[in-house]
Amino acid sequence: MAALLRRWICWVSVGELAGFCVPTAAASLLTDLPPVALLGVMVVAGAVEGTVLGWTQARVLREAVPAASGHRWVTLTAAAAALAWFCGMLAPTTFETWRHWPVPVQIALGLVLGSVLLTSIGTAQWLELRRHVQHAGRWVGASALAWALGLGAFSAVSTPLWQPGQSTALIIVIGLLGGAAMAVTMAVTTGLVLRRLLVPPTASRSRRPPASTRSVATGTIR
Repeated sequence: MAALLRRWICWVSVGELAGFCVPTAAASLLTDLPPVALLGVMVVAGAVEGTVLGWTQARVLREAVPAASGHRWVTLTAAAAALAWFCGMLAPTTFETWRHWPVPVQIALGLVLGSVLLTSIGTAQWLELRRHVQHAGRWVGASALAWALGLGAFSAVSTPLWQPGQSTALIIVIGLLGGAAMAVTMAVTTGLVLRRLLVPPTASRSRRPPASTRSVATGTIR
Protein backbone atom coordinates (compact mmCIF):
# COMPACT_ATOMS: atom_id res chain seq x y z
CA MET A 1 0.00 0.00 0.00
CA ALA A 2 2.93 2.35 0.54
CA ALA A 3 3.88 2.02 -3.11
CA LEU A 4 0.30 2.72 -4.14
CA LEU A 5 0.28 5.86 -2.00
CA ARG A 6 3.49 7.10 -3.57
CA ARG A 7 2.18 6.52 -7.10
CA TRP A 8 -1.12 8.18 -6.25
CA ILE A 9 0.57 11.29 -4.86
CA CYS A 10 2.93 11.58 -7.83
CA TRP A 11 0.38 10.93 -10.59
CA VAL A 12 -2.47 12.92 -9.04
CA SER A 13 -0.27 15.90 -8.21
CA VAL A 14 1.02 16.06 -11.77
CA GLY A 15 -2.42 15.44 -13.24
CA GLU A 16 -4.14 18.14 -11.19
CA LEU A 17 -1.42 20.69 -11.90
CA ALA A 18 -1.47 19.90 -15.63
CA GLY A 19 -5.24 20.13 -15.75
CA PHE A 20 -5.26 23.32 -13.69
CA CYS A 21 -3.14 25.03 -16.36
CA VAL A 22 -6.22 25.24 -18.58
CA PRO A 23 -8.54 27.26 -16.30
CA THR A 24 -5.59 29.32 -15.03
CA ALA A 25 -4.67 30.37 -18.56
CA ALA A 26 -8.30 30.94 -19.52
CA ALA A 27 -9.01 33.13 -16.49
CA SER A 28 -5.86 35.18 -17.10
CA LEU A 29 -6.18 35.63 -20.86
CA LEU A 30 -9.93 36.08 -21.22
CA THR A 31 -10.72 38.51 -18.42
CA ASP A 32 -12.31 40.97 -20.87
CA LEU A 33 -15.05 38.56 -21.88
CA PRO A 34 -18.62 39.35 -20.79
CA PRO A 35 -19.37 37.68 -17.44
CA VAL A 36 -21.73 35.06 -18.86
CA ALA A 37 -19.25 34.14 -21.60
CA LEU A 38 -16.41 33.91 -19.07
CA LEU A 39 -18.53 31.66 -16.88
CA GLY A 40 -19.11 29.32 -19.82
CA VAL A 41 -15.43 29.26 -20.72
CA MET A 42 -14.42 28.42 -17.16
CA VAL A 43 -16.94 25.60 -16.96
CA VAL A 44 -15.46 24.06 -20.11
CA ALA A 45 -11.92 24.64 -18.81
CA GLY A 46 -12.93 22.98 -15.56
CA ALA A 47 -14.18 19.94 -17.45
CA VAL A 48 -10.78 19.67 -19.14
CA GLU A 49 -9.06 19.90 -15.76
CA GLY A 50 -11.34 17.19 -14.40
CA THR A 51 -10.63 14.95 -17.37
CA VAL A 52 -6.88 15.13 -16.83
CA LEU A 53 -7.21 14.69 -13.08
CA GLY A 54 -9.63 11.79 -13.46
CA TRP A 55 -7.35 10.02 -15.95
CA THR A 56 -4.33 10.16 -13.64
CA GLN A 57 -6.41 9.03 -10.66
CA ALA A 58 -7.95 6.16 -12.62
CA ARG A 59 -4.51 5.05 -13.80
CA VAL A 60 -3.44 4.41 -10.20
CA LEU A 61 -6.82 3.29 -8.86
CA ARG A 62 -7.15 0.49 -11.40
CA GLU A 63 -3.84 -0.98 -10.27
CA ALA A 64 -5.48 -1.73 -6.92
CA VAL A 65 -9.07 -2.15 -8.15
CA PRO A 66 -8.89 -3.64 -11.67
CA ALA A 67 -12.68 -3.91 -11.90
CA ALA A 68 -13.11 -0.14 -11.60
CA SER A 69 -14.11 1.56 -14.83
CA GLY A 70 -11.52 4.11 -15.84
CA HIS A 71 -13.83 5.62 -18.46
CA ARG A 72 -16.64 6.07 -15.96
CA TRP A 73 -14.26 7.54 -13.36
CA VAL A 74 -12.92 10.10 -15.85
CA THR A 75 -16.38 11.06 -17.11
CA LEU A 76 -17.75 11.53 -13.61
CA THR A 77 -14.72 13.55 -12.52
CA ALA A 78 -14.90 15.80 -15.58
CA ALA A 79 -18.60 16.51 -15.05
CA ALA A 80 -18.07 17.19 -11.34
CA ALA A 81 -15.14 19.52 -12.00
CA ALA A 82 -17.26 21.49 -14.46
CA LEU A 83 -19.95 21.83 -11.78
CA ALA A 84 -17.36 22.89 -9.20
CA TRP A 85 -16.06 25.63 -11.48
CA PHE A 86 -19.61 26.75 -12.20
CA CYS A 87 -20.22 27.13 -8.47
CA GLY A 88 -16.90 28.85 -7.94
CA MET A 89 -17.37 31.36 -10.77
CA LEU A 90 -21.08 32.02 -10.36
CA ALA A 91 -20.75 34.50 -7.50
CA PRO A 92 -18.04 36.75 -9.00
CA THR A 93 -19.56 36.76 -12.50
CA THR A 94 -23.04 37.64 -11.21
CA PHE A 95 -21.93 40.10 -8.54
CA GLU A 96 -24.05 42.96 -9.89
CA THR A 97 -27.12 40.76 -9.64
CA TRP A 98 -26.85 39.59 -6.03
CA ARG A 99 -24.84 42.32 -4.28
CA HIS A 100 -28.01 44.13 -3.18
CA TRP A 101 -29.70 41.00 -1.84
CA PRO A 102 -30.23 40.68 1.93
CA VAL A 103 -27.12 39.52 3.75
CA PRO A 104 -28.74 36.30 5.08
CA VAL A 105 -29.64 35.33 1.53
CA GLN A 106 -26.08 36.01 0.36
CA ILE A 107 -24.68 33.90 3.19
CA ALA A 108 -27.07 31.04 2.48
CA LEU A 109 -26.22 31.13 -1.22
CA GLY A 110 -22.52 31.13 -0.44
CA LEU A 111 -22.87 28.13 1.85
CA VAL A 112 -24.82 26.19 -0.78
CA LEU A 113 -22.38 26.98 -3.57
CA GLY A 114 -19.37 26.27 -1.36
CA SER A 115 -20.79 22.94 -0.22
CA VAL A 116 -21.51 21.83 -3.77
CA LEU A 117 -18.07 22.97 -4.92
CA LEU A 118 -16.25 20.99 -2.24
CA THR A 119 -18.34 17.81 -2.45
CA SER A 120 -19.01 17.61 -6.20
CA ILE A 121 -15.94 15.60 -7.22
CA GLY A 122 -16.01 13.25 -4.25
CA THR A 123 -19.71 12.56 -4.69
CA ALA A 124 -19.34 11.88 -8.40
CA GLN A 125 -16.40 9.53 -7.86
CA TRP A 126 -18.29 7.77 -5.05
CA LEU A 127 -20.81 6.59 -7.65
CA GLU A 128 -18.08 4.40 -9.13
CA LEU A 129 -16.06 3.68 -6.00
CA ARG A 130 -19.05 2.28 -4.10
CA ARG A 131 -19.25 -0.59 -6.61
CA HIS A 132 -15.87 -1.92 -5.58
CA VAL A 133 -14.91 -0.63 -2.12
CA GLN A 134 -16.56 -0.97 1.27
CA HIS A 135 -17.34 2.22 3.19
CA ALA A 136 -16.89 4.24 -0.01
CA GLY A 137 -19.10 6.97 1.42
CA ARG A 138 -16.09 8.16 3.42
CA TRP A 139 -14.57 9.25 0.13
CA VAL A 140 -17.07 12.13 -0.18
CA GLY A 141 -16.04 13.75 3.09
CA ALA A 142 -12.37 13.02 2.53
CA SER A 143 -12.45 14.56 -0.93
CA ALA A 144 -14.24 17.65 0.38
CA LEU A 145 -11.59 18.02 3.09
CA ALA A 146 -8.81 17.52 0.55
CA TRP A 147 -10.16 20.25 -1.73
CA ALA A 148 -10.75 22.60 1.19
CA LEU A 149 -7.15 22.14 2.30
CA GLY A 150 -5.96 22.41 -1.29
CA LEU A 151 -7.80 25.66 -1.92
CA GLY A 152 -6.40 26.97 1.35
CA ALA A 153 -2.89 26.12 0.19
CA PHE A 154 -3.58 27.83 -3.14
CA SER A 155 -4.71 31.02 -1.42
CA ALA A 156 -1.80 30.97 1.02
CA VAL A 157 0.71 30.80 -1.85
CA SER A 158 -0.89 32.88 -4.60
CA THR A 159 -2.84 35.64 -2.87
CA PRO A 160 0.17 37.38 -1.24
CA LEU A 161 2.09 37.26 -4.54
CA TRP A 162 -0.58 38.74 -6.81
CA GLN A 163 -0.22 42.51 -7.05
CA PRO A 164 -1.90 45.14 -9.25
CA GLY A 165 -0.18 45.91 -12.53
CA GLN A 166 1.52 42.53 -12.97
CA SER A 167 1.94 41.08 -16.44
CA THR A 168 -0.33 38.29 -17.63
CA ALA A 169 2.61 35.90 -17.77
CA LEU A 170 3.52 36.60 -14.14
CA ILE A 171 -0.10 36.22 -13.04
CA ILE A 172 -0.22 32.80 -14.71
CA VAL A 173 3.07 31.71 -13.11
CA ILE A 174 1.87 32.73 -9.66
CA GLY A 175 -1.40 30.91 -10.26
CA LEU A 176 0.47 27.77 -11.20
CA LEU A 177 2.65 27.99 -8.09
CA GLY A 178 -0.52 28.07 -6.04
CA GLY A 179 -1.92 25.28 -8.19
CA ALA A 180 1.10 23.10 -7.41
CA ALA A 181 0.56 23.61 -3.67
CA MET A 182 -3.12 22.79 -4.10
CA ALA A 183 -2.41 19.70 -6.19
CA VAL A 184 0.09 18.18 -3.75
CA THR A 185 -2.11 18.94 -0.73
CA MET A 186 -5.15 17.36 -2.36
CA ALA A 187 -3.18 14.34 -3.62
CA VAL A 188 -1.66 13.58 -0.23
CA THR A 189 -4.97 13.89 1.62
CA THR A 190 -6.98 11.76 -0.81
CA GLY A 191 -4.14 9.25 -1.10
CA LEU A 192 -4.06 8.61 2.62
CA VAL A 193 -7.81 8.04 2.70
CA LEU A 194 -7.79 5.84 -0.39
CA ARG A 195 -5.07 3.65 1.11
CA ARG A 196 -7.20 3.16 4.20
CA LEU A 197 -10.28 2.33 2.15
CA LEU A 198 -8.43 -0.27 0.11
CA VAL A 199 -7.02 -2.15 3.11
CA PRO A 200 -9.27 -5.22 3.64
CA PRO A 201 -11.25 -4.91 6.89
CA THR A 202 -9.71 -8.14 8.23
CA ALA A 203 -6.15 -7.27 7.24
CA SER A 204 -5.18 -5.76 10.57
CA ARG A 205 -6.81 -8.59 12.50
CA SER A 206 -5.24 -11.28 10.34
CA ARG A 207 -1.79 -10.10 11.35
CA ARG A 208 -2.55 -10.68 15.01
CA PRO A 209 -1.49 -14.04 16.49
CA PRO A 210 -4.24 -16.47 17.53
CA ALA A 211 -5.69 -16.02 20.99
CA SER A 212 -4.11 -19.23 22.26
CA THR A 213 -0.68 -18.07 21.09
CA ARG A 214 -1.11 -14.74 22.83
CA SER A 215 -2.21 -16.53 25.97
CA VAL A 216 0.84 -18.78 25.94
CA ALA A 217 3.06 -15.77 25.46
CA THR A 218 1.57 -14.11 28.51
CA GLY A 219 1.52 -17.31 30.57
CA THR A 220 -2.23 -17.38 31.00
CA ILE A 221 -2.97 -20.88 29.59
CA ARG A 222 -3.40 -23.52 32.25
